[in-house]
Order: sequence, then C-alpha cells, then structure tokens
Amino acid sequence: MSAAIEVKGLRKVYLGKKNGDKIAVDGIDLRVELGEIFAILGPNGAGKTTTVEILEGYRDRDSGEVLVLGVDPGNLQNQDLTWRNRIGIVLQSTEDAADLTVAETVHHFSYYYSNPKDADQVIDAVGLAEKRNAKIRTLSGGQRRRLDVALGIIGSPEILFLDEPTTGFDPEARRAFWELILQLQNEGTTILLTTHYLDEAEALANRVAVINNGRILEISTPGNLGGRNNAKARITWIGDGSREEIFTDEPTEEVKKLAAKFNGEIPELTVTRPTLEEIYLSMINVEAN
Repeated sequence: MSAAIEVKGLRKVYLGKKNGDKIAVDGIDLRVELGEIFAILGPNGAGKTTTVEILEGYRDRDSGEVLVLGVDPGNLQNQDLTWRNRIGIVLQSTEDAADLTVAETVHHFSYYYSNPKDADQVIDAVGLAEKRNAKIRTLSGGQRRRLDVALGIIGSPEILFLDEPTTGFDPEARRAFWELILQLQNEGTTILLTTHYLDEAEALANRVAVINNGRILEISTPGNLGGRNNAKARITWIGDGSREEIFTDEPTEEVKKLAAKFNGEIPELTVTRPTLEEIYLSMINVEAN
C-alpha cells in the first residue's frame, strides 16, 4: 500500500428532473499519504461531502478509481467488516440513543472494534469527563459534537474522516480538539478533514485541497497555496498621523528604510503576507467569475 487514499478521475452526478443534472464531483484526482493530515476546503455545495462519503463507502460513484487503505470502498464484498474496522468517521450530523449516558454510548461502540482504545480515556480526551454520566439528550450541541468525535476515534482507526468536526465548539474546545488530532497523527493515524475554518486547516493540515464546482483548483501546503509564500508583503505604519502602507517583494529592505527614517522605532509597524483565508477566497472568487 503506497498511500492511504488514491483517487483518479472521480465523478458523481445527481440526476434531477426539474433543474437538470447536478455534477457534484467532476473528475478529481488526489492522493493522501500515510500519516498525513489532509484538509479539503470549499464552499457549500462544492463537492466536499460527496467526495468524503464516496471514500467512506457510503455513496456510490459514477466513474473513477478509488482506493482507501488499498481497498475499493465501492466494492467491499467480503472485506466490508475488516475494512470498516480500520477506519473512523465523524459525520456532519448523527442520530444517537438520547437516553444512554456518554459512558454507556462510548463503551458500547468500543465493542464493535477489534482493537478499541480505552473508552474512559477517550471520554477524557474529547473533554467530556464531567459529562460521563449525563444522558445524551441533556448535552449541548458542542458536547454532542465531542461525543461524535469520541465515537469516531474509539476503534483506533488507521484513517479518520472528519467532516466539519468542530462545528459548535467554543474556542477553548477547538484548541483542545486540535491537540487531540495532532496526537492521533503522532500515533500514526491518517486524517482527512473537511472544514470551513481556515485557521483550523492551517493549524492542522500538512496539505490542503481547494475544491469548487466539483473540481479541485489546487493542492498544496497551507503556506504555499495560491502562491501565498511568494505574494507581496504588506507593510503598514503610522506616518504623519495616519496609517500608511506599501506592498513589496523586499520587506526587509523597506523596513530598514523606515527604521532609518524614524530613527529606529517605526510607529505601529506591521509586516504581513496574505492569510490563508484571503488566498482561499480569491481562488473561489476567481473560479466563480
């Protein structure tokens, strides 16, 4: 097995009567390496969820080649249980047994797997220790999302699929979740992530793919996406009572000139390059136009 996920020419079309057919995935190629955190970014309706559901074996494809851990998820047959034992899934939304407690639910799911993690440790890891004996119907939206994550990782998966995993998390919970994901990567787990949070993709992903209208626009590292690493730097400062700015390919030289002008200390100096969010939005907007 040379990669965790290999996709070539993946295509999915939803047939429609009133508004015509909808091309959800339009011939995409991607490769996710073993042990990598790979993020898929794109607006609503871009094809992210359809792509992930095909990789998970929950949705059929119309054409293309797909291998996940060396297995075609669209043709599992006798490999079904063995293969599913190797993956973990956190869906956008789930239905659960509202009258079970958190502990009962996580322990119950652990019995589905051949090599589960310790259920109590998983509950602690996702930040639900204080809700261990609470019934699921009493949990907040963010707490239910943490339970979803617990059920996704309880089986010690080789690949973990995360579809918008931190929706409803407060900032502190999101940071704790990021630490958990990085810990799983350190343990050897491959992670495929879809998210609308660009800071999340930048904090976690080794590489990102931007998808729109069913097509991949670019695959790169967060730092290099869209030529971000080579973009002009923006330098701002306060001069003559108002904020001034320049864009330059040589920020160090410009800062030296400003330092000489102000005799050392440059008032309210900032030096920045485009954020991942700015690059992403420019790519989506160019594609839309």
